[in-house]
Parts: sequence; structure tokens; C-alpha cells
Amino acid sequence: MFSRMSITRSTESYSENIKQLKDALDAAEAVVIGAGAGLSTAAGFTYSGERFKKYFSDFIGKYGFSDMYSGGFYQFETPEEHWAYWSRYIFINRYADAPKPTYNKLFELIKDKDYFVITTNVDHCFQKAGFDKARLFYTQGDYGLFQCSVPCRSETFDNEEIIRGMVNEQKDMRVPSELIPVCPHCGKPLVMNLRADDKFVEDDGWREAAKRYESFLQTRSGRRILFLELGVGYNTPVIIKYPFWRMTKQNQNAIYACVNRGEAVCPGEIAKRSVCIDRDIEKVLYDLCRINT
Repeated sequence: MFSRMSITRSTESYSENIKQLKDALDAAEAVVIGAGAGLSTAAGFTYSGERFKKYFSDFIGKYGFSDMYSGGFYQFETPEEHWAYWSRYIFINRYADAPKPTYNKLFELIKDKDYFVITTNVDHCFQKAGFDKARLFYTQGDYGLFQCSVPCRSETFDNEEIIRGMVNEQKDMRVPSELIPVCPHCGKPLVMNLRADDKFVEDDGWREAAKRYESFLQTRSGRRILFLELGVGYNTPVIIKYPFWRMTKQNQNAIYACVNRGEAVCPGEIAKRSVCIDRDIEKVLYDLCRINT
């Protein structure tokens, strides 16, 4: 539908972009937010540098990991060590508060609008900031859920209690063996409910959220919709980015907005109804909130 050669970057000033986005937000009858990893990065959920050193200095010293991602793919010799690493990983990226109030600023901007959120993020930041759970679709899973590694059935399990227990009781980079999670149905190891392969479990909650998202789009078809894309890259563009482009082109009343440092672009076919801002998301949201006050 779109030619790669037609990709367009904004040539307008930052202040003009902010005003355009604010006007689009005010005029919108509905707002569809598409959030990627860049939004959580703006909120301070960084996976390397000082934050990584603060929580994983022992693993860095033993294995030379450069960031949390590389450690997450390492094949540890024992499940006790595996869960020592992953329990910390999950705790600081799912249960600890974000270092910056980025999600709270976003919520202040749209809380009185008719909105829905689709996100590839798995850190639960939207709900912690006050977003309505019934208006959220986490497409790629949730750090806060386990699933059977087989899987023996389409079911997930809340993990907060056991993750906190692992964090509190681990010693010498190992958790107690009795805390290693297993499926209550078949006894096989539990794993994170993250979309990594064809074993990803889409449970009842996932399927219901998918239906609510589709219903939201269908019932607002043709209205003044702002498709607000925040921090979405090209790892999985078919989930948010490409559909947002397509739906904007199909609906002449829609506006597409992309806020993403280094990747704020849109197809030429929808450029006249797009706002692309190549800036830090935290700053953009701050400036938008400041206009409201």
C-alpha cells in the first residue's frame, strides 16, 4: 500500500509540531495510542548503563554482560541462577515504579478522551499510571505473568508474589530451589508470558483485549481519530506502525502523529494529515501538558 520511497520527515519547527499535535488532540473524537519500547525508555526504563550496573553488578562481574537483554538470553547452568537473574529483571521492569512520570503525563493528556491503547511493551506502566485496563491491549505479553513452557493449556499465572519472594530470598546469585516455578497442571517449568516463539500463550484476557481493540476501531470508523504513535520502531511494525498508516489513509478524518527520536517519519500519502516529531517523548509530553496549564 505504501512505497518505501515515499517516506517523509517533518520539515516544520518543533514549536509548530507541538501546536499541530495539541490541536489534533483537542479536535479528536477518539485517540488510539500505539506504544513501543521508546516510550518506556523515555520513562527511564533503560536496560544498560548505570541502571543495569546498579541491579546486576554481580552478574556483570561473573559473565561480563553488557546489558539486561544479553543476560536474558544467557543459558544459565541451573534454574536457581536463571531465576535469580530473571526475578530481578522482572521486579525492576514490572513491579518497580518508572524513574520518570512519562506515562502519568500521557494519562493527564488523554484521560478525558475516548481512547484505546495498543502496545508491544510488557512492563505494565499504563495501568500503574491510571489507564483503564479495559482500554489496553498488550499484544506481546506481560512480565507479570507466567505460562507453562509446553504449554499444556492456554492459561497464565500472576507472578508478583513469587517474584518478590525470589528477589528477597536469593543469595549468591541463586534462588531457593523450592521457589522455582512449575506448572500446577503438568509439573513442567513455568516461563515468562512473552511472545518469543509459537509457544506464546494467548489466554482469555489476551483474546478479550484483542476483541475490545477491534470493536473500538470498528465503532469509531470514519470519526476524527488521532492515531498517536509513541516510540515504535521497526522490529514489529506490522502490529502498530503499518496499521496506523493504513487506517489513517482510509479515514480522511484521521490524523497520524509519530513521536520518536530518530525515527519520526510517515508515508508521503498521508503526510498532509500527519505530525512527525523527532524529539524525546518525555519532553514532548511535558510541553503538551504545559500548554494545558
